[in-house]
Amino acid sequence: MAVSRAGVAVGFMVAGVLLVFFGTVLTFVGPIIIDDQVVKNTVIDPKNEMSYSMWKDVPVPFYMSVYFFNVLNPQEVLKGEKPMVEQRGPFVYRKRIQKENVTFHENGTVSYLEYRQYFFEPSMSSGNESEVVTIPNMLVLGAAVMMENLPFAVRLMISATFKTFKEGPFLTKTVGELMWGYDSGLVDFLNKYLPGMLPSTGKFGLFADFNNSNTGLFTIHTGQDDIRKVHMVESWNGLTKLSNWKSPQCNMINGTAGQMWPPFMTRETTLPFYSPDACRSLELVYQRDGEMKGIPLYRFVAPTTMFANGSDYEPNEGFCPCRQSGLLNVSSCRHNSPVFISHPHFFNADPVLLDYVDGLKPTEEEHGLFIDIHPLTGVPLNVSIRLQLNLYMKRVSAITETGKIAEVVMPMIWFEERGYIDGPILSTFHTNLVVLPQVMEAMQYGFIALGVLTILIAALVHHRVKVSDKERANGDHQETKEKCIRNN
Repeated sequence: MAVSRAGVAVGFMVAGVLLVFFGTVLTFVGPIIIDDQVVKNTVIDPKNEMSYSMWKDVPVPFYMSVYFFNVLNPQEVLKGEKPMVEQRGPFVYRKRIQKENVTFHENGTVSYLEYRQYFFEPSMSSGNESEVVTIPNMLVLGAAVMMENLPFAVRLMISATFKTFKEGPFLTKTVGELMWGYDSGLVDFLNKYLPGMLPSTGKFGLFADFNNSNTGLFTIHTGQDDIRKVHMVESWNGLTKLSNWKSPQCNMINGTAGQMWPPFMTRETTLPFYSPDACRSLELVYQRDGEMKGIPLYRFVAPTTMFANGSDYEPNEGFCPCRQSGLLNVSSCRHNSPVFISHPHFFNADPVLLDYVDGLKPTEEEHGLFIDIHPLTGVPLNVSIRLQLNLYMKRVSAITETGKIAEVVMPMIWFEERGYIDGPILSTFHTNLVVLPQVMEAMQYGFIALGVLTILIAALVHHRVKVSDKERANGDHQETKEKCIRNN
């Protein structure tokens, strides 16, 4: 019996040691297995069916919400008074993204054209596209600033041309016309006699060039050779650097195409990406940890230096000529039109900009942009990119349409492009990248705990066997002693 119990103790001891051993091995091997799976599923490879289809066809619903700054006092503005605006919107469009002409190259890169289409969503909008708003006429007020240094006689001719085609300083049109284009005799005239002066050859609209268009030929790294380079841009339209700006740093094409980033992020990681619409590379910085339906995330936001002028942030000097901080001058890639990009309502901009326009109330919650990223994979879980389009306007002598307009950077529209992972994709993501690692972690610590418990049980059994053997030996000794006494 004692031998049997001793055998049990040894068995428990061996089992406990093995469990601790397996648990300890898992603590080292488990993360390696998880990281290996992340790498395999992050590389851009048609063999990875799920991740490749997510990258190619972007199944996550994206929406663009557009807000117009309706001018309430256009006649007073022409007399030199401060503009008063009211925000109208949102007018929401579902955005469909699809990559075409996908071509893999032997050097570990892949090229593609990404097409985008927009479909109006009345149920998500505050009104329909037939709603009428009043905004500055870019064709008139933008052209006036562009031509202010031309001879006086030429400016008179330009003003006469505006009058001939009945183009005034402000437009009152439907949202649909302002977004996707309207018929203009002036546009037809310019495209016929001055081809190339305008960005489009058809109707003139703020987003006319966006719908059914592509963002240019991107060539990015697949991550096959180095996972740290996955999604990073190798070239755009065959270019490895730009020529719009005035410094090599500002002309760099950095980061990804803005949809996914390399895995294994830390809080010191930044999110660089190239934006063809902004004509430059941008970079977001870590703000805080967060969670989305049980999935851990890092939130990245725009630093205050993103649109700072060269005086406040020297590396941005190459983006000048600059105005106040918070404005990006994109005239060099927008046919020299006096157009500026900013955060909505001049959020994070020089406060003086708010003094020139009534009706703006910037807040981080409503107007700050952010991207929520799963740090292990580099996959965005929740995205909200918010930008504002502004027109620099002023009085230009001989062009009477400008009246006595005071010099002002005038907000015209702002838009938000947002999307988030949900439904079956989120469930699969949660299972593979949250639940399974948690199960593996629980197993490794479970093995160790069970092993330690088994060793303790073995030690206890061993101790009880020793005590039992000692008691039995003492009993035998006492019995022998009593026998000897009786015999004597």
